[in-house]
Amino acid sequence: MYQPAIGPLVLMARVTERVRLGPAALNPFTLHPYEIAGQVAMLDAVSGGRAYLGIAKGAWLDRLGLEEKQPLAALREAVAVVRALLAGDDAGFEGDRYTLAPGTRLAYPRVRGTVPLMVGTWGRATACWAGTVADEVKLGGSANPDLVPVVREWIGNPAVKIVVGCVTVVDEDGAWARERARAAVEPYLDVVASLDPTIELRAGAAPPLERFCIAGTPEEVAARVVELWDAGAARVELGTPQGHTTTGGVDLLCARVLPLLRR
Repeated sequence: MYQPAIGPLVLMARVTERVRLGPAALNPFTLHPYEIAGQVAMLDAVSGGRAYLGIAKGAWLDRLGLEEKQPLAALREAVAVVRALLAGDDAGFEGDRYTLAPGTRLAYPRVRGTVPLMVGTWGRATACWAGTVADEVKLGGSANPDLVPVVREWIGNPAVKIVVGCVTVVDEDGAWARERARAAVEPYLDVVASLDPTIELRAGAAPPLERFCIAGTPEEVAARVVELWDAGAARVELGTPQGHTTTGGVDLLCARVLPLLRR
């Protein structure tokens, strides 16, 4: 439903040298793990070993006629397949959803036999599993600092970092930014608002906007990022639409917000 990440990521790899690059996240219900492994291997090659892989079950699969039966089992199997392919392990894999026949491998060289893994989830069971296999867990669509320590407890592994990512709008007119963010985040609220165990919503009540997006003046956006850092987030992803235009918003983030976040 959204632009495939691999295209922009490959373009970014050509003009950067240090930044990590990765999709956040690919969905094994819509993209076979063999293709996921191939995409991340290619990104790792063109970036000189800077790729990471984000994986999640995603949402709105019903619109595609796809069933979400046993999503955690599907994620487990997908990660196992991807890791085997990246490692050059051609022993084969037999799962309930995914299968690799013995001898199946990526038919081209790989820069690394493994890449960092980020698992996107709002669920306790998936976060607990991610604590055993992932480098990062992402809360996509949240800007709630109260949720971060809850998920930290679910993960159960202090070495696994927490990433928070959400709709972000920055503008000199903070009120306009919040209204723009309200419209942008609305499609996601039906998916994520009921999943946050720290928020109790009365029937018919609107979810608190500030818990699901970051919006305001540069100073207000920077303060929200710091709040999430202080809650335990290792990284905060400032997602689209960013401003009146994406380019203008990114320019404002770089010129006015990032300088406020230097530590």
